[in-house]
Amino acid sequence: MQKMKNLAYLFIMITVLSSCGEYQKVLNKGTATEKYKMAVKMYETKKYSKALRLFEMITPVYRGKPQMERIQFMVAQSNFNTGSYGIAAYHFDRFTKIYPRSSKKEEAAFLSAYSYKLASPRSSLDPTDTKKALEAFQSFINDYPDSKRKDEANKHYTELRYKMQKKYFEIAKTYYRTADYDLRNYKAAIVAFDNLLGDYLGSEFKEEALYYRFKAAHDFVFKSTQRKRLKRIGDAKNAYEKLKRNFPKSKYMTESNKMLADLEKEQKQLQKS
Repeated sequence: MQKMKNLAYLFIMITVLSSCGEYQKVLNKGTATEKYKMAVKMYETKKYSKALRLFEMITPVYRGKPQMERIQFMVAQSNFNTGSYGIAAYHFDRFTKIYPRSSKKEEAAFLSAYSYKLASPRSSLDPTDTKKALEAFQSFINDYPDSKRKDEANKHYTELRYKMQKKYFEIAKTYYRTADYDLRNYKAAIVAFDNLLGDYLGSEFKEEALYYRFKAAHDFVFKSTQRKRLKRIGDAKNAYEKLKRNFPKSKYMTESNKMLADLEKEQKQLQKS
């Protein structure tokens, strides 16, 4: 039994070494045709990094030829399978533009959007790829309304939209939390909350954003000079009315009512003076 195991192991090692030797030979001295065939073989056996090395070498030779459509898709898929999602997204997107009549166009369009999603970092970092993913999924949903991937695309779109909202909500809150150290951040917070509420109608963060928008405006009043307070009280009261109108039973109403009372008291005193 042990002898059989040793023979099997030896056979596997010989096969692997032979395969590696064949690959290196083609990589270094093979013709374009040999490299193309080896690249496809590496791709089909899931050796994507090796496939990519060969595809990179033969792309100039096959550009404009029938094989290039297949090469372009395999390059995109190989990058996707090796975790190079940003590069994969670029190649899938490029594929849809170069080969608009390809049977692979729908799949490439979906994978382009999905690659951008996988490339996008957590919400606190640069949102560039997240925005690209949102746009790509929206385009896919519009272009392929009957696709079997539509539900999955909608799911990804919803997740990304939430991610973007969360990012902008946290940015606005950060402005508010640091306003005591820099009074300009009160105004920045107010603008940031307004942008969030304007860009994402029906946002999951709407109630909390409206509350913090009011709270920022309230606090800004009492950090302002006397001559600026009346105008800013008006803005703060408008923010309160918007919160109350949208969420009359909000968990923030008790505290908001107290802040409103402070504003009205201050307003009366200013109007007397």
